[in-house]
Amino acid sequence: MRIRTFVAFGAILLVPVVAVAQMGGMNMGGMNNMGGMDNMAGPMLPPGGATPATTAMMAANDVMMAGMHVQLTGNPDRDFALMMIPHHQGAIAMAQVELEFGTDPQLRAMAQEIIEAQEAEIATLEAWLAANP
Repeated sequence: MRIRTFVAFGAILLVPVVAVAQMGGMNMGGMNNMGGMDNMAGPMLPPGGATPATTAMMAANDVMMAGMHVQLTGNPDRDFALMMIPHHQGAIAMAQVELEFGTDPQLRAMAQEIIEAQEAEIATLEAWLAANP
């Protein structure tokens, strides 16, 4: 009975490994064949290579993702605030790229609204962190 249980448990653990192998692996930090990050790690460069706008958008994403690697505390409220600040800063940086390079009036207006809303939320989160050490 124990051997069957062990074999069944081993098969359950093996399913995700087989799925990843069938997908071609999980190259979390790999580059795609055009020099951009693969789908698992972040945005990919468009066909034809980087433009100033895509370079700026990728930089904003990279800074945001790096900023979200915080030391978690185990307090869900504090951890939420710690991770949301760089997330919102990333949204602001991406919205600034839209304002610099984008041409669609609706998206440019949304980008401005995002900047204003995210700045206010960052201030709220920072005030909460200061009041709740």
